[in-house]
Amino acid sequence: MTTPTYSGGCQCGAIRFRAKGVLNDSSICHCRMCQKAFGGYYAPLVSVRGVDFEWTRGERKMFRSSNVVSRGFCGDCGTPLTYEAPDGMAVAAGAFDDPAALHPIKQFGTEGKIGFVDHLHELPGHPTKDDLEDAPFLNGLTSYQHPDHDTDTWPAPNGAKS
Repeated sequence: MTTPTYSGGCQCGAIRFRAKGVLNDSSICHCRMCQKAFGGYYAPLVSVRGVDFEWTRGERKMFRSSNVVSRGFCGDCGTPLTYEAPDGMAVAAGAFDDPAALHPIKQFGTEGKIGFVDHLHELPGHPTKDDLEDAPFLNGLTSYQHPDHDTDTWPAPNGAKS
């Protein structure tokens, strides 16, 4: 049996990481501190306790959000990356190259949960291309985001896609 390996990084590609081992402790935190740290209604996190975790490119910046928690982020693009507490580190689920492989199994900080979060799945949904009439600028969109896989160098030479 091979050891599962997961990779990921920030939006701009300045920071990359790799985790080797079974990641089976994904969660969502609704506390106000996590909402602000992620700029969202909740923070999806994956614990990397007990696995072989390494930073493979760049160095995260840190913000001490409380007397016991520090949060890592990319100093270039601002991507939230880590929640670091005395009991270990969790990595932002969306920073993984395949976040769909890391489904949450529990929720924390539910006292801060915003009521409508339970109903988000009921909202009408539209693919990005459906917005072209109302937002025609999307038709010529070129992403400068790092691709969802490891690259030897980034940014790619001459702006080529990797």
